[in-house]
Amino acid sequence: MPGAFQHMRDTVDRKRRAFWLKHLHRWHWISSAVSLVVLLLFSITGFTLNHAARIEASPHVERHTATLPDALLKQLAGTGAKSAPLPAPVAAFVVANTGAPVSGRAGDWSDDEVYVSLPRPGGDGWVGIDRETGDVQYETTDRGWLAYLNDLHKGRNTGPVWSGFIDVFALACIVFALTGLLLLKMHAGQRGMTWPMVALGFVLPVVLALLFIH
Repeated sequence: MPGAFQHMRDTVDRKRRAFWLKHLHRWHWISSAVSLVVLLLFSITGFTLNHAARIEASPHVERHTATLPDALLKQLAGTGAKSAPLPAPVAAFVVANTGAPVSGRAGDWSDDEVYVSLPRPGGDGWVGIDRETGDVQYETTDRGWLAYLNDLHKGRNTGPVWSGFIDVFALACIVFALTGLLLLKMHAGQRGMTWPMVALGFVLPVVLALLFIH
């Protein structure tokens, strides 16, 4: 009888192990598939960001000018707001004559100027409108594709959609890491170096941070 109970217990343990292995493998490969391409991108840009001072960039700057007609210039008068978008007709004129994407963008209003900042991944830009003369100046800077990818890594000026995507990607990476850790635990009995390597992965960055980061 004790042998029969032991056999039943071993059978239950094997079934439980098979169940968890099946589901852990499933979630491990799903999370890895979801995060694979972006994880590769973030790994590469992590390297380029770490060596940003050694990687030369050649920013490309473009400047455009225009002058508001008197009818549109009058629409910039008498606005007491410190921060507000340009009036729709003024914004349409600026877009048509300079290409600056100012529609719906809040600008900083002072007594003599309206300034609209136009940051974006991999570059920058701004529009300045003289409220007395109507002179429009648009300057845009493109720092290249590498700066673009680096800004995607940092989530700099990327908007809410990309920010939400990073959250989903981060969750997929967490699932990938945790399921990998649990799979390591289940296979550790056959792989003696499992826990020493896991401990090294934890201890090494902690030691480096304590000794070399001040």
